Amino acid sequence: MAAYDLSINGQTKRVEADADMPLLWAVRDLVGLTGTKYGCGLAQCGACTILMDGVPIRSCVTTVSAATGRQLTTIEGLEGKVGTAIKSAWQDLSVPQCGYCQSGQILAATALLTQKPQPTDQDIDTAMAGNICRCGTYADIRRAIHKAADLVKRS
Repeated sequence: MAAYDLSINGQTKRVEADADMPLLWAVRDLVGLTGTKYGCGLAQCGACTILMDGVPIRSCVTTVSAATGRQLTTIEGLEGKVGTAIKSAWQDLSVPQCGYCQSGQILAATALLTQKPQPTDQDIDTAMAGNICRCGTYADIRRAIHKAADLVKRS
């Protein structure tokens, strides 16, 4: 075991972990930020998505050692103009049903709007591919991303 300093949501958190421990477990179990969910453990579903230097990554297959020196954002730390717009649109349109996948969906959508402020349906489908919603709220997710884009544009 070694000590790792992780920059999570603008704060440095020191964790004692094996180098190959999945970042997901460090974030959830060692840091106590439980908004990031375990889905499949194979980087296939997107429930564990967080942002690393603004890019969505699957924390279930990213190691703690690979995350040192990087800026990590979980659902608990999502802020800024785009993050606020995404969360507002999600609430206004009542996107979640069970909600389990939504933190990963929201973070992936935030990364998309940060890079492409006015995405097309195809842009959304491409960016959100691999983020599985077992409740099937894909149309609502797409609608919320368009609404968030409009909110950002007007702000």
